[in-house]
Amino acid sequence: MAKKRVMVAMSGGVDSSVALAKLIDEGYECIGVSMQLWDYSKKEDNKGATGGSCCSLDDINDARGVADRLNVPFYVVNVEEAFSKEVVEYFVASYLNGQTPNPCIKCNQVLKFEVLLKKALGLEADFLATGHYARIIKRENGYRLLKGVDKDKDQSYFLFTMNSDQLSRVLFPVGGMTKNEVREYARAKGLRTSEKRESQEICFVEEPSYADFLSSRVEAREGEIVDGSGRVLGSHGGLFNYTIGQRKGLNLSGGPFYVLDIDTVSNRLVVGQAAELYSGGLIAKDINWIDHAAEEAFLKGGLKGISSKIRYRHAGVGSTLTPAEDGRIKVAFSDPEKAVTPGQAVVFYKGEEVLGGGWIERAIK
Repeated sequence: MAKKRVMVAMSGGVDSSVALAKLIDEGYECIGVSMQLWDYSKKEDNKGATGGSCCSLDDINDARGVADRLNVPFYVVNVEEAFSKEVVEYFVASYLNGQTPNPCIKCNQVLKFEVLLKKALGLEADFLATGHYARIIKRENGYRLLKGVDKDKDQSYFLFTMNSDQLSRVLFPVGGMTKNEVREYARAKGLRTSEKRESQEICFVEEPSYADFLSSRVEAREGEIVDGSGRVLGSHGGLFNYTIGQRKGLNLSGGPFYVLDIDTVSNRLVVGQAAELYSGGLIAKDINWIDHAAEEAFLKGGLKGISSKIRYRHAGVGSTLTPAEDGRIKVAFSDPEKAVTPGQAVVFYKGEEVLGGGWIERAIK
């Protein structure tokens, strides 16, 4: 019987390196692939290093070295055009619209599980594998997405846009492992990435901060900082410098003040006290359901007993989901939550399983 063929997406980190090694040990025929996402020439320092970013030139070299060590073919796929359009332009446009984007979710959605998966199938691979800390199970009515075993590293939040067909063609080999186990596996295999540190930066931002990146591409418009009553407290140098809940960088006397709203229509930054950051729920749009049985139950009368994560490191809050206008969802929290941020994702869980999710449009009291 012929071996199943897997294209392994390699970021140059230890997780995708172990994903490749583990699949080889399990008897799969593997191909290693890295995506060339961005021109990193401006980001390199005088030693050719690129700091803590992911998918940099150094990362591609590390991925190639691991593939060579494990004796599998390795290729680099240039997806710069798609990345620029689908991720970078989205990133810039979101901030200009007063939202806080999540480029990693968009990259996963478009680049990995659309573009790269299509390339894998075009090469007659049976599966695409990545180093995500998440798990996939097969049920009678389709494939489901579960949290990773390592709760500190679980990345299921970033994968809510997937569907059952994609999940049937994707493998997450390290989803059932802890980070320590992954590093031990890499050491045992002698992989050069075994001690490599975690990626910390937005991979395409060459400048010292995302605000500098945006300033180099769009014109900053100065405006007023006001409180909830409209009283002018100061001025800002461009709304894209701020996000909901931010306290630092406001340069206001009194306080402390926190960003409550980013009003792009009037070009005003609305600030207030910490207690004003709490909301009883939110409205989400562009909903994707992985579990269609949950979707059907929701459409018939809503869903109760759901846990909603409103940002990656959020612990989750008990929620009731009900239909809202134009296909949107109203999420009512069991307890008020702090800093509900438009542009971020809200992901719905039932225990360990991801039911689906959407994009936060606005908070509701």
